[in-house]
Amino acid sequence: MQNLNPNYIIGLVDGEGSFTVYVRNPSKKNLIRRVRVEPRFYIKLVDKDKKILYQLKNFFGCGSVYSQKDARPNHQDCYRYEVFNRDELRTTIIPFFIKNKLKFPSKKKDFDIFCKIFRLIESGIHLKESGLRKLYNLKQRMH
Repeated sequence: MQNLNPNYIIGLVDGEGSFTVYVRNPSKKNLIRRVRVEPRFYIKLVDKDKKILYQLKNFFGCGSVYSQKDARPNHQDCYRYEVFNRDELRTTIIPFFIKNKLKFPSKKKDFDIFCKIFRLIESGIHLKESGLRKLYNLKQRMH
């Protein structure tokens, strides 16, 4: 069993992790989506490595691990560790990655934009169409 430490987690997230925000496109009025914005942190690994995802869940004390089926040719089913609860993102995930810096420039850029969007969501900007448009445009700068 792998003993997780911050350096191991940073390497894993640099390689396999993602900070993303699903933002409803404000230009598409007929698009049905349950929420306007959903910030998410996740790591996806193949089935044989799913133990690591459960260890991450224990390390952070939050999030969920679940199976993700993939029917595409030459792809296999995976498992995903995901945190989308805003309180858990605010109190656990974001502070961890502020303290323990990501190494890959592209991942660091995504994290910085993720944090900016998260702060804007916390301010309630997403509740107005102009704010939602601003978040949507910021999201387009992420990988």
